[in-house]
Amino acid sequence: MKKILQISKYYYPELGGIEKTAKSISDAVQGKYEMRVVCFSREKSNAIDIIDGVKVSRFGSVKVASQPLSVSIGAKIKHELREYKPDYVIVHEPDPFLTFWVLKYISNESKLITYWHSDIIKQKIGEKLLRSLYFKELKRAYRIVATSPNYIDGSPYLSRFKEKCMVVPSCVDEKNLIPSDTSHKMAMEIREKNKEKIICLGIGRVVPYKGFEYLAQVARLVDERFVFFVSGYPGSSTNRINQDTKDLSNFTLLGATSDDVQKAYLEAADIFVFPSITKNEAFGLGLAEGMYFGKPAVTFYIKGSGVNYVNLKDVTGLEVDNRNVEKYAEALKMLADDEGLRKRLGEAAKARVEHNFLYKQYKDNIMKVFEI
Repeated sequence: MKKILQISKYYYPELGGIEKTAKSISDAVQGKYEMRVVCFSREKSNAIDIIDGVKVSRFGSVKVASQPLSVSIGAKIKHELREYKPDYVIVHEPDPFLTFWVLKYISNESKLITYWHSDIIKQKIGEKLLRSLYFKELKRAYRIVATSPNYIDGSPYLSRFKEKCMVVPSCVDEKNLIPSDTSHKMAMEIREKNKEKIICLGIGRVVPYKGFEYLAQVARLVDERFVFFVSGYPGSSTNRINQDTKDLSNFTLLGATSDDVQKAYLEAADIFVFPSITKNEAFGLGLAEGMYFGKPAVTFYIKGSGVNYVNLKDVTGLEVDNRNVEKYAEALKMLADDEGLRKRLGEAAKARVEHNFLYKQYKDNIMKVFEI
């Protein structure tokens, strides 16, 4: 049985798009490839877990400018590459610290697969310093995985290596989205509490690129029919949004919610709002989850991002110019005024996810990456 080593910033049960993707890869290849994972831990101590038969080595870290650092993970990567001798090494990007150690120790016998989740967007100085590292990696790579064709065309990195790129859209795990009796009851309660309201739901960590500050501005521009809820872990934008919306009765940050609570809001919502504003949002798993529940989506246009590949303009939802809160508010009003439009777009949204972004499609797509 051939062997795969995944190198990722974090890994399940940590939450996040990259973490979910890394776990999906492990699940997809189970029984056909042997898998190991090396990643950071959010704790200071090291740990080894066995998760669904996969050995996961986690290394205690400290954060410097959002980058986890570990004094021992480099030695572990060296050991795994030389002793485990994987046939394939998957590196989830962007993570320059892990990339450095992989390039230092990987042998010619291992095929490098670069899983490109996002360009470096915010750290402009760091991006210039690390550009040569990433070009070295992409030149060395056997294959490059992108989550949408938009990102290949729009990335200054991937666009130079198109012949190596494969599109593997991220996936929604529908098993985890089946409403329970508890979530269904909660959904009915949410609807009753917000009777005759248009419920707008957003999902995501409350950080700048998710754009929830713009959604708060939108909440001031719409009429009294609308209520807004955001489900997601608190982040660097939380305090500012709470301060900016303290006088608003129609906007609520729910914080981190349980699966049942999130599914309840997904079931109860009329419109799924996804106001991300930069290419840090390379795909939008939360967007796909909202669409899976049959909700029409409203997104900003982000050049080169997969957001506008997931939500098709005027097919599965509406799309407006980036950061244009007036147009965003108009799009919401259009959906509120036209129940037939909401229904048509919502049905198309659900169908798009079912035909393209479920685990069964992901499994077929990711297995092709390892074909010679």
